[in-house]
Amino acid sequence: MQSPCLKEAAQVCLNGCCPTPLFGYPVSQEKIGQTRSTASTCRRNFAATAASSIFPNTQFTNPESLPSLQESFAEFTKAYPQYSGTYQVDQIRAQEYYQLSHSHHTCLDYIGIGLFSYSQLQKHDSRKLVSSSTSTTQSSPQISHFPFFSVSYKTGNLKTQLLHGGQESELESAIKNRIMRFLNISEKDYCMVFTANRTSAFKLVAESYPFSSSQKLLTVYDYESEAVETMINCSEKKGAKIMSAEFSWPRLRIHSAKLRKMITRKRKKKKKRGLFVFPLHSRVTGARYPYLWMSVAQENDWHILIDACALGPKDMDSFGLSLIRPDFLICSFYKIFGENPSGFGCLFVKKSTVPHMEDSNSTGMIRLIPANKLFWFLDESSGTDVELEQTTKFVLEGDELDTSNSFSGPIAIPKMHHEELEQGETSESQTAATTTKQKVSENSKSETARTTTEQEVSETATSELQTTGTFTIQKEAETSEIMEPGKPAEVLQQETAKASRNGIMEIECRGLDQVDLLGLTQISNRARCLINWLVNALMKLKHPNTEEIPVIRIYGPKIKFDRGPALAFNVFDWKGEKIEAPLIQKLADRSNISLSCGFLHHISFSDKFEEDKATVLERKASSVKGKLTNKREEKSNLGITVATVALGFLANFEDTYRLWAFIAQFLDADFVEKAKWRYTALNQKTIEV
Repeated sequence: MQSPCLKEAAQVCLNGCCPTPLFGYPVSQEKIGQTRSTASTCRRNFAATAASSIFPNTQFTNPESLPSLQESFAEFTKAYPQYSGTYQVDQIRAQEYYQLSHSHHTCLDYIGIGLFSYSQLQKHDSRKLVSSSTSTTQSSPQISHFPFFSVSYKTGNLKTQLLHGGQESELESAIKNRIMRFLNISEKDYCMVFTANRTSAFKLVAESYPFSSSQKLLTVYDYESEAVETMINCSEKKGAKIMSAEFSWPRLRIHSAKLRKMITRKRKKKKKRGLFVFPLHSRVTGARYPYLWMSVAQENDWHILIDACALGPKDMDSFGLSLIRPDFLICSFYKIFGENPSGFGCLFVKKSTVPHMEDSNSTGMIRLIPANKLFWFLDESSGTDVELEQTTKFVLEGDELDTSNSFSGPIAIPKMHHEELEQGETSESQTAATTTKQKVSENSKSETARTTTEQEVSETATSELQTTGTFTIQKEAETSEIMEPGKPAEVLQQETAKASRNGIMEIECRGLDQVDLLGLTQISNRARCLINWLVNALMKLKHPNTEEIPVIRIYGPKIKFDRGPALAFNVFDWKGEKIEAPLIQKLADRSNISLSCGFLHHISFSDKFEEDKATVLERKASSVKGKLTNKREEKSNLGITVATVALGFLANFEDTYRLWAFIAQFLDADFVEKAKWRYTALNQKTIEV
């Protein structure tokens, strides 16, 4: 019997909503032909509608000439009536991520999904810090914001960890099980470890991969990635031969002939060729890549690593993991739209691949530590890793607080290198995400705070009494109770029983639950409508009296049915000179819009575009300081610095309209100079990440 998620995924793919149809169950050749014809027609009609229905035969040469938000939305819904069917997303945004509307900040600097919702974080991430003598009063409660968990580094042998496992807390087991269900990954086929971030996961693979016998590393990235560069550097030290796919100018499609040649090149010995690293689509340009490349690589004896960090919230439902069966898969879970609880990366390794890995003293693996346990070890000099792991159960429960006297306290985090934790992929491209977090946080302090602290403690602990906020934690020799003022013990026991099922802890990951509820069809349709409207609207901006010089140049796919919800672009003034992407980012930040910067590379120019090569390519700024050691480095340091935006699954039309209106300001020849002066005069502080 076909599962509901597979049925939905199959329906979506048959309607042409996915770049690669889901296969794996019998379909007649006639049906396949009909499906392909329907999909092609759907794609053509979509592109034609976008071109003819959105501002037809119109160009905007003055920022004052833009239609209002209401007028634009009315035209948008006429062109894309399917957008109206995504109203559930707006409901979830209003109820669970209300800071997006209240902060008046447009977050376009992330891609992916967080484990928890914003309201869940607010509900469970606070506790009263009131002394026992004043715990019954409501005069001046203090609230300290804690993450659900924090992370602690652990060192060891990755191969040994994968083969034999290790001590795993109930919290880690619960989150692991929830993530594997969300990604449709079977625990029978794959092992999983938590990593500090995406970069750490890539580094762990490079350290343990047998490059001594399988010497090649082949990557497919049209942009510079910190994680991939770390893997390349580590692999080179082990003697790996590095190869990279190239992307044809101007559309930045994979140069198929060159990539196929690298994959199928003859070899002398019957061993695995090496590691093929495939991202499925670009998180900078939004270009999607055919899944066929993974099949071609497997047929030619490559190990496959899939970078799933840029996948949409429900893309794994249509991925067909059981057919591809990659050797490695990497994903990450980080930000919640301006808020950043402790995040981590996930490394999955196919069990049949583990024996072929090499032993190595690996760094980058982490433990997940319940936040409540950390409260007992605020002194960094006390509390060992063994003590921190003695927590046996972790129950999330919240009580609403009176916010009239609320006070936001500091986050209690154990001593570790938090600067190494990626704030999503945008940290790799010099984003102002930290500025976004500060602004959203300031606007959200007045929101209703919620409290959480219910925790069963070790049965082996001696009888002891501790007071934590308004909760009294009592340790006894045989039983453990948490006594909350005003709640009978039997009520707490019932609530604890609800939090577990069949003796296994259940962690509520509301962010994942929400996208499971929305489904692939609704999420895909919404993103497709928004990103294509944005591309169309931006291309309508032209400088006046300059032979219609466009304000913006888009790199990669433009209006396209199956493009991803990311966009790479540069802005040009009326003289045709490029405005530096970091300045665009800073000016956008002043308008409460968070963008990112990226660096496109591995661009291939045919003879036809040789002139473009001389004018478009630039040398990466960081490469000027250091000496390039080989031709590969010299080639990868030539590219294009771009501004980038990414639409999360909760993005709405107002977000895209605000970006359009911001870019339209560059139609004013004096705008950049005025903005620079104002920016300096205000002495605004910025944080580069």
